[in-house]
Amino acid sequence: MAKRKPKKRTQNYKKQVGQVPGTLIYTGTKEHTRLFIESFDYSNDFFTEKELKTVEEIFGYKSTNSITWVNLNGLNQINEIEKLGKHYNLHPLVLEDIVSTNQRPKIDEYDDYIFLVLKMMYYDEDEKIVSEQVSFILGKNYVLSLQEAEGDVFDALRERIRQGKGRVRGLGSDYLLYALIDSVVDHYYAIIETMGNKIEDLEDSLFEGLTKDEISTEIQSLKREVLKVRRAIFPLREIISRIEKSENKLISDKTLHYFADVYDHIIQVSDTIDIYREMIWGLMDMYMTTISNRMNEVMKVLTIIATIFIPLTFIAGIYGMNFDNIPELHYKYSYHILWIIMIVIFLGMLYYFKRKKWL
Repeated sequence: MAKRKPKKRTQNYKKQVGQVPGTLIYTGTKEHTRLFIESFDYSNDFFTEKELKTVEEIFGYKSTNSITWVNLNGLNQINEIEKLGKHYNLHPLVLEDIVSTNQRPKIDEYDDYIFLVLKMMYYDEDEKIVSEQVSFILGKNYVLSLQEAEGDVFDALRERIRQGKGRVRGLGSDYLLYALIDSVVDHYYAIIETMGNKIEDLEDSLFEGLTKDEISTEIQSLKREVLKVRRAIFPLREIISRIEKSENKLISDKTLHYFADVYDHIIQVSDTIDIYREMIWGLMDMYMTTISNRMNEVMKVLTIIATIFIPLTFIAGIYGMNFDNIPELHYKYSYHILWIIMIVIFLGMLYYFKRKKWL
């Protein structure tokens, strides 16, 4: 018997068994992304925004008294990320997790910084979920964010920093980290809102009796989307819970209240995802029930038609036999009488089925 070929996976796993821990190997799919670095340096009194050409330009922000947010796009640039890690004294395993894009959301605390991995999600123009790993490194007066490519969910935060709106310019780097995480969580709300609309549309289609193959495909696609969001949001509860319980000096007590608010949002999104998951299973059951009901209707009609024609076929079979002495065989009106009898049987059975409410 021929061996079954293994199913191809969409992830790009490049790390081989037996490699030295801390080896930097980019496992994403955007291998030709250019390096793009932007910096936001600010305090209550000033603000500067720059597009940096090299990683070395980031190094000067580490020792300033202002708050700095550096956003780096291009995880395929292994050499540049190694330079960044060396200057900021990042653990080799942290750098390995940054470029390994299939990481589960997590948090690691070190003496001088906190490392977080999240899944940033949003819908593209085709209403398909785009999931991208984003890593955060929180230091005393800076936050580093590292992404695969340009395009993220932080535009509203950028505008608040530029225009000095809200509290971000007056608080520390820990509040900046909170604002970044909050932006990620806010887009989960947009995703579940779109999911809710899709579920309602599918419910309406099923209640209208539509059972096209496209509906089954849409249900399966929506189920995969829910599972994808669920895998991203569930570990976040643990991450924020650890931050709330942490006594790390990098996070002030005042900022912990904001993280508690994010935790409430995550719980709400998580509960909604669980509800949607059950609803999608219900949609699949409803779809299968609708298909079964339609099949039963078809079988009922076919059975009734067959039942009506059984006595008619019986009569036609008798008078179709090749015997000379069949009664009424040579009678002048036998053919007409036979038709009348068959029509009466047909109408009588229809009346009987109507009274029994089988029709």
